[in-house]
Amino acid sequence: MKPRTKARAVALQALYEIDLCGHAPEIVLGERFAEAELEDNLVSFVRQIVNGVWPLVEQLDHFIAQHAPEWPLDQVAVIDRNILRIALWEIALCEQTPMKVAINEAVELSKVYGSDSTPRFVNGVLGSLANRQTEIHQVFRKPAEKSA
Repeated sequence: MKPRTKARAVALQALYEIDLCGHAPEIVLGERFAEAELEDNLVSFVRQIVNGVWPLVEQLDHFIAQHAPEWPLDQVAVIDRNILRIALWEIALCEQTPMKVAINEAVELSKVYGSDSTPRFVNGVLGSLANRQTEIHQVFRKPAEKSA
């Protein structure tokens, strides 16, 4: 597994636990870092993902729900939801990741952690969201600009 893919996997595992069990993000991250061997820049990337995604869960879920209308978000598997959240966060707010890379990484994570149908589902939802990239950027950048 490529280093940044491994970092995304660690972030996914952390978000899964936070989402499912309600554990505090810093405690979960500490446990994940103790188990995973990551370079400092990858530890920083994992923190960036988790601390970027978790506070925006409601907004991210709103966009995801619009593009998966056949699947109410509370019926989407927790792991699938978090894969989508990470990718959407990367598309909307992470200036380090091109959209195609975010989608490809999400599909790869879904092959490892999801069910047999997850890669197709994730690709379909993110492909639909990609068509709204400009709108997504505007919505997610507005709160950041107000606080600056």
